[in-house]
Amino acid sequence: GSREVSLLLASIMKRSNNVSSSRRKSRKAHFSAPSSVRRKLMSAPLSKELRQKYNVRSMPVRKDDEVTVTRGHHKGQQVGKVISVYRRRWVIHIERIQRDKANGATVNVGIHPSKVEITKLKLDKDRKNILERKNRSRLADKGKGKIREEEVQAMETA
Repeated sequence: GSREVSLLLASIMKRSNNVSSSRRKSRKAHFSAPSSVRRKLMSAPLSKELRQKYNVRSMPVRKDDEVTVTRGHHKGQQVGKVISVYRRRWVIHIERIQRDKANGATVNVGIHPSKVEITKLKLDKDRKNILERKNRSRLADKGKGKIREEEVQAMETA
């Protein structure tokens, strides 16, 4: 059945023995993750310009970053500042992205960080360190990162 197929695929894909490929365990780990782990899981991709500038693809989103929404109902509205990162609910609240409730109150609409794009980073020394560490061109100089096709063939022939 499908279970055998998924187990077969898992056994082909899985490299490390201390990591589970079980859907059940993955979901449990995700939804019961502590705040410190959620920070990393709540990362957002950087805009093309920032990606060019820092050679970094994504960053954990932070309170004063400026973002644009790329998916869903609020997509493509102007750039907004992140008001709060609500880790417990897996959402971020963005300036001016609100809706009116039936009783007339306005509430912020929660948006998942993977559905936004960071257009301006709030930089401090820690954030600069993260960018420095994640810089891909620097890793390429060290010979780390993606393994190229030639290297694989060289390994197989050796």
